[in-house]
Amino acid sequence: MAAAYGLYTHIQSNKRRSIALLIGLFFLVYLMVYAGALLAEAMSYTASPQWLMRQALQDLIKALPWATGGTLLWILIAYWFHQSIIDAVTGGREVTRKEEPRLYNLLENLCISRGITMPKLKVMDDEALNAFASGMNQRQYSITVTTGLLAALDDPEIEAVLGHELTHIRNGDVRMLVIAVVIAGVIGFFAEMIFRLIFQGGFRFSGRSGDSDRGKGGGFIVIIVAIALIAVAWLLSVVIRFALSRKREFLADAGSVELTKNPDAMISALRKIEGRGEMVHATSAVMEMCVDNPREGFADLFATHPSVERRVSALVQYAGGHDPGPLALPDEQSPGESDAAQDNQDQDGRVQDAPRGVAGGITGGAKPFLPGQPPVQLGGSPAPAPSAPAAAPGPWGPHGRN
Repeated sequence: MAAAYGLYTHIQSNKRRSIALLIGLFFLVYLMVYAGALLAEAMSYTASPQWLMRQALQDLIKALPWATGGTLLWILIAYWFHQSIIDAVTGGREVTRKEEPRLYNLLENLCISRGITMPKLKVMDDEALNAFASGMNQRQYSITVTTGLLAALDDPEIEAVLGHELTHIRNGDVRMLVIAVVIAGVIGFFAEMIFRLIFQGGFRFSGRSGDSDRGKGGGFIVIIVAIALIAVAWLLSVVIRFALSRKREFLADAGSVELTKNPDAMISALRKIEGRGEMVHATSAVMEMCVDNPREGFADLFATHPSVERRVSALVQYAGGHDPGPLALPDEQSPGESDAAQDNQDQDGRVQDAPRGVAGGITGGAKPFLPGQPPVQLGGSPAPAPSAPAAAPGPWGPHGRN
């Protein structure tokens, strides 16, 4: 597990895959342009499929400089402004040591211990328990933590989460995820634009036949081919996002353990985050960068993260951690526990002795109870009879007067 942090082969693999993703982006853009050209030709001329496809290919060659320039511009915008876009979506704000001394010191100590350049530290107001890293280079890298995570996790657990995100940065996972999101954004934009043109245009044909060697009857076939190409390009862009190996999360967990030397902290952090990580205002692209991106049922087939159960099992098996099982947070109280606490109140509003695990008892989240009267009265006369005027109560019940 320790060797996973900064794993050379994983880093090199991420670099190769990032380059392949960028090349794939241009291929998908050209495919979308060709599909658009097919639609334009089919709607403009009545000709054979072969003639329409040749014309669309010529249109693609003419449009290549524009398509390439537009894609490069999109990549540059994403490169320089993606963090600002993420902050605008999530509401993340950069914090200093003075504003968040606890969080800042934990991250700084981790970075100093390993000689890692400290990324920017950001906090977003959200009750969800989650965190994510973002950025494309050393100047842009940042780690964003939700206020819900800060409130629910103790220092070792927060340190484990920060170590997880630092590993993502070191291993190049963050850069690759941003590239994948850019690809999905470009293809999604072109696909939506072309489909709007199709359906808002209502498949109108000009019916121009022109030369007799063009043939006839190819318009409908070409339109079907074009729609299929657009659908394939869009599907490939989605698959690229979800085909990113889930191994990166196991390696990030392992990297956190190697940094903190505390597998139990990483396990308990995951157990607390489990089922509580969904950020309502975050986009799917942001959720894919988080510590946990919960998916259930059929949607799990397209999940970008392995389940918490599998990640915890790996930490137990390979890092020697201990799994406490699903954890309840202190402020989470089931209706049954609330009813039990209510039933334990007497007419004076005092909470009576409750069994373990019930609100008001040892493991409950209520305030510690005080028994109505101590077993033995020390230093005073016996308590007055019920018919006599009650004495002033002390912290352990009524005391007699000398």
